[in-house]
Amino acid sequence: MTSSISTSMDGSPVHTSDHLALGRRGEELAAAYLVKAGYRLVAANFSVPVGRNRAGALINVEVDLIAYEAETLCFVEVKSRASDWFAPPEANVDRRKQRQIARAARAYRRMFDLAGAPSRYDVVTVVLPPENDATTGFDIQLFRNYWTEARLRKRVWSGTYYE
Repeated sequence: MTSSISTSMDGSPVHTSDHLALGRRGEELAAAYLVKAGYRLVAANFSVPVGRNRAGALINVEVDLIAYEAETLCFVEVKSRASDWFAPPEANVDRRKQRQIARAARAYRRMFDLAGAPSRYDVVTVVLPPENDATTGFDIQLFRNYWTEARLRKRVWSGTYYE
């Protein structure tokens, strides 16, 4: 694994792995893109404990960006990749990740008394070329309303399953 050196807020050097640096850069580009598209950012990297796993370890979930588009509160997952050759970045926002983000979003809405406010879940994908490739730019896409909480609800079956 390779690492890169960046600077912290106080100017001291910080060593990070390349994939973390790629993710941080993607989140910065996504935030700038959303602001340019008319969103009003209110939080970044919002993390909240949502429960415990089967082993009893505490589970924290992070929402990458929280913003308003007009009156709609948007919970945004950012997926950054160096290439989309194998699969598009949004393919990694699977049902498990959607459920986790929805749980964190419910906690956020409870914390700030926004339970009745309109909200939705968006995904921003960022494909960044390698740093040494100056011939191509990055590709960024916004998927509004990528999923809904209604789609995540477990189905309740009625009737008899046996004869």
